[in-house]
Amino acid sequence: MSDKRRYLLVDGMAILFRAYFATSFTGKIRRTSSGVPVNAVHGFVRYFVDAVQTYQPSHVICCWDMGSTTFRTEQYGEYKANRPEAPEDLIPQFDLVKEVVSSFDVPNIGLNGYEADDCMGTLAAKLGKEYEVVIVTGDHDMLQLVDEQVKVAIMKKGIGNYQLYTPQSLLEEKGLTPAQVIDVKGLMGDTADNYPGVKGIGEKTAYKLIQQFGTIEGLLANLDQVSPTIRKKIEENLDMLHLSRKLATIYCEAPLPLEELNDEACRWCVNKQQVLYKFDELEFGSLSKLIDQLEPIGA
Repeated sequence: MSDKRRYLLVDGMAILFRAYFATSFTGKIRRTSSGVPVNAVHGFVRYFVDAVQTYQPSHVICCWDMGSTTFRTEQYGEYKANRPEAPEDLIPQFDLVKEVVSSFDVPNIGLNGYEADDCMGTLAAKLGKEYEVVIVTGDHDMLQLVDEQVKVAIMKKGIGNYQLYTPQSLLEEKGLTPAQVIDVKGLMGDTADNYPGVKGIGEKTAYKLIQQFGTIEGLLANLDQVSPTIRKKIEENLDMLHLSRKLATIYCEAPLPLEELNDEACRWCVNKQQVLYKFDELEFGSLSKLIDQLEPIGA
């Protein structure tokens, strides 16, 4: 490929929550002198800048959830219904963090009725046809998006720790193809997203069944080869199996304003003064040295 673009897709909400809980467990929340909580935004900047320095993108886009109601809640009313309300100190930081992202001239993308995952999936499917894409997230569901052009960097504990997945490393580590990630979730469900899969089938069994039969269709066509107990569980939960797989599937055709995300709009090119002005407003003096180190990549 003559065009060496590399797009970094940032899972904004995953990083913001990670940053909030990494700093709030002590009970002491960082605030501005006027009392505005900023601990999550402060932590987000550190994760964000590290991801940029690690993966050296030419273009960056940040994706966000836009509320709890999506097409999945219409398909299954209990979807994510177990999630607690966002902590009170975090709520004002949802808008603040987007202002900070904008100060880097990075687009904030979110779509009512869809999750950030669907935005990233749609962008990865489109951009990955021509360019290299790296998705930074903490969400293992995103591994279904991995292909030869799309890598998923799973954030581990601490800043600067990532596990980068390609189709080869996914197969080596988990024994799965990207598509099989979805089928495993369909079988075992997801407690974090609150859908059950097949009751009584856990992670270990789900992996074993998909590795043995390849797909859910392959499994259903060969139910006579599994133990009577597992067969009974699957037969009693067939509808939920299919629904769970549907809920686990990232939608890669979300109606994003792709024409607005042109080459120039997403190009990583930091206006340091603009960022430092925002940092000054939020009293992030200690982070200014991070910005001094940044160079516009590809410039």
